[in-house]
Amino acid sequence: MARGAQGSVYKRCGCRDAATGRRKGPGCDLLRRPGHGSWYLSLEIPAGAAGERRRLRLGGHRSRRQAETALRVLQAPCSPGGTSAWTTGRWLRQWLAGRVSLRPSTRRMYESHLRLYLLPHLDRTPLSALSIGEVRAMFLAISRRHQALGTPLSATTVHSIRCTLRAALNAAIREGLLTDNPARWVELPTHHRPHAVVWTRARVAAWQAGGARPKVAVWTAADTARFLTAIEQDELHPLLYLVALRGLRRGEAAGLCWPDVDLDEGTLTISRTLQEHLGRPVLLPPKSAASARTLALDRTTVAVLAVQRANQRQAAGVDRPEGFVFAHTDGRPYSPDYLTHHFRALVKRYGLPPIRFHDLRHGAATLALAAGADLKAIQDMLGHASIVLTADTYTSVLPEVARQTADGIAAFVLAAGRTPPGRSTGPPRRPAGLTTGSPRPHQPTGHDSDEGKSPGQKVCAARDLNPQPAD
Repeated sequence: MARGAQGSVYKRCGCRDAATGRRKGPGCDLLRRPGHGSWYLSLEIPAGAAGERRRLRLGGHRSRRQAETALRVLQAPCSPGGTSAWTTGRWLRQWLAGRVSLRPSTRRMYESHLRLYLLPHLDRTPLSALSIGEVRAMFLAISRRHQALGTPLSATTVHSIRCTLRAALNAAIREGLLTDNPARWVELPTHHRPHAVVWTRARVAAWQAGGARPKVAVWTAADTARFLTAIEQDELHPLLYLVALRGLRRGEAAGLCWPDVDLDEGTLTISRTLQEHLGRPVLLPPKSAASARTLALDRTTVAVLAVQRANQRQAAGVDRPEGFVFAHTDGRPYSPDYLTHHFRALVKRYGLPPIRFHDLRHGAATLALAAGADLKAIQDMLGHASIVLTADTYTSVLPEVARQTADGIAAFVLAAGRTPPGRSTGPPRRPAGLTTGSPRPHQPTGHDSDEGKSPGQKVCAARDLNPQPAD
């Protein structure tokens, strides 16, 4: 540990003692090795007007030099009030540097918010003087600038920027640098999570005529089957097939490894996700506890994955039982960005109405609902912690299912009207298209076993993707 007059820097890691389970911290023997652990700084700072002081600890620095530089910045002379040396920009940078357990995608988002929005407006504002008016003026300036450039920010993006600022200022409150969070009270435009809509004939016609498209959209069952059949010879066919039917996230599909797939039992387990950081793939735990899940596979998907494994062995000339399920010929996994760009090119090539890669996940939920699965089963399939998110965002009603439901309700009411008064009509029949009760697993149809059919052709015959006339 290197000590200064008003602070110190030291190295520590997250290793735990096997006997006690406690973190070893600075006492870990492996800290002498380059690259093990990270550097922290410790500094006493004023915590109130009565002269109280508290110790501030910030970590995540890659080298001793970085930690010492940050410490010297924090040791800069303060005014008698004790907090004037803290500008909002200084705190935002130190806060982000101290977040050592962020996922790469979250860190990139925070860095982007600081660089593009927060620092240009709040960098020199004294942290203790940051007010609701200052934050409101920042959002107004950001909005006007993007309006002038013709690139208005969505309400979702604006709220995301505010969430980043709130998180940083909450940390400042915990350190005694602030007593209230001004970002909490700023009123912003109302934002709603976009709900996926189905590409009906009318929407497709409007898109073809003038380019109008929903923010979030899903294909009909017929369009999904047409796409999967069209891309049978593409390298990403097995991955897109799995995502379209079982709703995996992009990183979950990219990080899937063969030990997590049981073709004999027809299951796969989501135990990791792949993200890209500094141009290199990084395997991380699933997004949440609910995201770690085991999915059942239908026969056609098992057949697709079996062909994928055989093709990998043939291309590589060697079996990679521990390797990635979806990978380049040299065994490297597909990067998430590559999946997005390649999928977009395929959609354009085959003239299908545009959807995002993530919309395949929305589509899988919609197809499951049409096939008779209840919301609880769909929640488990998607790995959601809340069924409300599944119901409000990820499921849309296909036109044919909505029509069946409407016909069923009308038939029930008309039948009740034809029944003489005083005579019971018996227990009401559940309208077509409405499901209740426990989850109903998908049962493949007899078409799944037809000899001579390719997996893409089989899916057209499967019940959950049986083409229906779109409205």
